[in-house]
Amino acid sequence: MFPIRCILCPTDFSKPSHEAIKAANELARQFSAELILFHVLDPIPKLPPYGGVFGVDLEAILSKADAAARNSLEKLAEKKISTAVPTRIVTATGVPADEIEKFAAAEPVDMIVIATHGHTGWRHLVFGSVAEKVVRHAGCPVVTIRDSKKNKNKSQAA
Repeated sequence: MFPIRCILCPTDFSKPSHEAIKAANELARQFSAELILFHVLDPIPKLPPYGGVFGVDLEAILSKADAAARNSLEKLAEKKISTAVPTRIVTATGVPADEIEKFAAAEPVDMIVIATHGHTGWRHLVFGSVAEKVVRHAGCPVVTIRDSKKNKNKSQAA
């Protein structure tokens, strides 16, 4: 098997993404790899001023959102990541799948571990799937992790 030295784990702070972080932590621990926790902020649309000066500092809002995301990632790392795993916190702004792919291509990422929410039907059509897009376009292996509670519910229904 090829060496795994760097694992990228994107998170949207949802419960399924916490499952992916657990899996990424375990893989990073087993392979003695660096783990990068990654969050993508939605861009703030730039609105033209209407009838005068637009009094909102969008850069300041984005800066505060970035600081809050970094703080949340640090807290998540403290709770979910083994102290033996070297961890890096990274944020970006843009379309999540695109930013994940760009980052993985620019850095020496050997594997991506990403949560999938398991939406089907109309929800999948409306919301799309970041994980699906990453699987299709990433230049490295991608491991998808489903929410364990959804998996339990499906196995009980079968």
